Amino acid sequence: MSKDQAIGTCLLVVSVIVIAVYIWLVFFPPAAGIDLLVLKITGAAAIAAIFGIIGWVGYTLATTPPPKPIEEIEKELEEELKKLEEQEKEKEKEEEKKE
Repeated sequence: MSKDQAIGTCLLVVSVIVIAVYIWLVFFPPAAGIDLLVLKITGAAAIAAIFGIIGWVGYTLATTPPPKPIEEIEKELEEELKKLEEQEKEKEKEEEKKE
């Protein structure tokens, strides 16, 4: 069994155990009030995860510089094309001189 398969098997086993314990705590609590506490913790974790991701996306959008305008990109491409055309013309002239 490779390392990846062993990790995958461990993750599967842990997931099944966590699901079983969660269901047991919610539907068959060992003491009064634990089921409500488990649901509160689950809700808080879900909200924290969702809004944490939304906050991360917002931070990324706020700190990423805006892209160049299309006009600037087009100008750069035109300049590069002109340079390439000039290089081709020079090569053609050199080949004509050699002949």
